[in-house]
Amino acid sequence: MGKTLSLDRMIKKAYELIRERRIEEIEGGVYNVIGDHGTYTVIRNMDGSVTCNCLGFISKKKCSHSLAIIMLNNPALLEGVGKAIEREEKKRKTKR
Repeated sequence: MGKTLSLDRMIKKAYELIRERRIEEIEGGVYNVIGDHGTYTVIRNMDGSVTCNCLGFISKKKCSHSLAIIMLNNPALLEGVGKAIEREEKKRKTKR
């Protein structure tokens, strides 16, 4: 079984998947997401809920792949996450 990611790390990883263009929509609501350990299928249901076939989602009902699809389909959320990550990266650079 894979390691458990903190929510912050999962959000960053989801954002990286989007930024690195590792997501492709196959057909309406069905996506291939190229993760670190394989390519996974994420399905976005009519009600906005998502499912993923990775082990993390199967066991914990959440993963960076599904979160990336939620963010991709919610531009305001994606923009907010992007700004928060950029602020955090700037803080980290100024502390060095």
